[in-house]
Order: sequence, then structure tokens, then C-alpha cells
Amino acid sequence: MHYPSILDAIGHTPLVQLKKMNIPSQITLLAKVEFLNPGGSIKDRIVKYIIDDAEQQGLLKPGGTIIENTSGNTGAAAAMIGAIRGYRVILTMPDKVSREKQNALKAYGAEIIVTPTSAAPDSPEHYVNRAKQLAQKTPNSFRINQYDNLKNPEAHYRTTGPEIWTQAQGQVDYFVASASTGGTITGVGRFLKERNPNVKVIMPDPMGSIYYPYFKTGQIPTDGNCNYLLEGIGEDHLAHALDFAIVDDVVQVTDADAFQMARQLANTEGLLAGGSSGANVWAAVKLAQALTKPATIVTILPDSGVKYLSKLFDDDWMKQNRL
Repeated sequence: MHYPSILDAIGHTPLVQLKKMNIPSQITLLAKVEFLNPGGSIKDRIVKYIIDDAEQQGLLKPGGTIIENTSGNTGAAAAMIGAIRGYRVILTMPDKVSREKQNALKAYGAEIIVTPTSAAPDSPEHYVNRAKQLAQKTPNSFRINQYDNLKNPEAHYRTTGPEIWTQAQGQVDYFVASASTGGTITGVGRFLKERNPNVKVIMPDPMGSIYYPYFKTGQIPTDGNCNYLLEGIGEDHLAHALDFAIVDDVVQVTDADAFQMARQLANTEGLLAGGSSGANVWAAVKLAQALTKPATIVTILPDSGVKYLSKLFDDDWMKQNRL
């Protein structure tokens, strides 16, 4: 069998049992290995889904330009698709995005604009606002708008959620996934809860992100930021693609917890995944250790550790950042 395009290889990633984690024997911990998508992350799913829809709706025309704000993974998927389908791709990103991810986008032929991570959400230099500005002034352009586009969670509701349910044979008690746009946790969580209303959805959130305090208090903190070292999760503004009604609890995770767990995944489970994967597995392990009855926990490994070899997998970088 052969595929007409590498895009046909998106999805149907394996669900793998983690057996080296320090959890009770009656708990089954399963990880959806999303870094095996061709672009190296779970974002391949939503970008293809959104771009396919935009083409069908006439919102993205031949020879057009794809514009998006990204922490790297959505950008990689957009750049990959742009290379295949002949679109110009312009991507904005905060300066904490790893060099590996920036170079990957350039390798696909995308243009990148790097903005200050410290820029406030209302600043014209914030990476989301720069993308909006570019979309307004670029003729024949389409902005993916991953934070607010409801096609984002819809993609996971139609693909990732059903895959997990089938692969786990309907045995899912908890779903653990961090969020930035919120597409994964919303789409998958909604699908799983429709199949079994007793499924609990847990969201780890980096220290500094607004999501944890917003979930707990209903108020957006004025000091929320993305100045933590974790990439691609947490936020300094609310994403409309994230439906908090799906979420049962939010737990805070530190950079150190997430990065050390990611390194443990690599050297005990043979899974070279990024920091967000570490955050997800860290939260899943903490949950497992607190449970007293048999249960199955499913979590997500969103992207590859290859994207962070100069960061969390570099001992000198970890020491410099006191991790």
C-alpha cells in the first residue's frame, strides 16, 4: 500500500502502555503517541482539517498565503502543507520557541517572524496580534486562527477522540491533556464524555499560565504570562477553542516537573517526547498515585523531543536554568 501524499499518514497514531512509571499495579496508563504524525506533532491533525475546510469554502485559494501565530508545531504542519500544496506560509512565534522548531519551519520554506515572549496580550508585538496584522494586509491570505477556530476541537472530536476510544476498547476512566488552544482537551474530552459521562478530564497547566487561576476562580489574573520555559501549553489569554465545561480539574505543573518527566520517558520508556508530553505524563502519574481503585488513564504525547535537543535534553541548558 502507498499513500498519495504524506498528509494521508496523519492520524491513527499508536496508543502505548507506559510500564516504567511509579504507579499502582491496578492502574493502566496509556499514551497516545502523537509525535509520530509526519510533521512531528498532534497539530498536523487540526491544520489539515482547517485548511481542507478553508479550501472547500473558498477561503483559501490557489497561490494564496497561509498565516498563523504558533509555538512551532502548528507552524510546522502549516509549512508542510504549504510546501505540498503550493501556498506561501508566514508564521509568527514567541522568541522562546526552540531553535530546532524555528529551523524546521524554514526548512519547509516558511517565513518566520519572532516576537518577544514577554509582550502583553494587548501589545501589537504579541505574536497573535502580529499574525492578525499580517492577515489584514496580505491579499489572498488565510489565517488558521487556531486559538479561536472551532474547527480545531472539531478535528479532535472527529479523529483523535474516536481513535482513543477504539484503541482503548472503550475502557477510559480519565483523560489527561494540557492545553494552549484547548483543541485537544475539548474535542477529545467531549467525545469521550459522550461515550461515557463518567470519564474525568484533567488539565495540567504551567505555573504562570492564566488557565489554572481562571478555572479555580472564574477570574483572569492580571499577572498571567507565558514566561515559563514550557512551550506550546498554557496561555496569557483565553482561547475560544477551549471549553472549560469539558474540564473536571486543572492542576499546576512546573518546568522542572515536566522536563524531568520528559527525560524519564526517553530513558525508561524509549519515548523521545517534548516538554508538554512530560507535563501530561507527570499529571497522569500524580493522578494514578492518588487513585485507590482500578482505572485506565489516557494521556497525550503531543510532540517529539527532537524539537528540544538544545533545551530540555541538553544537560548544560538544564543546569543553566536550574532544572
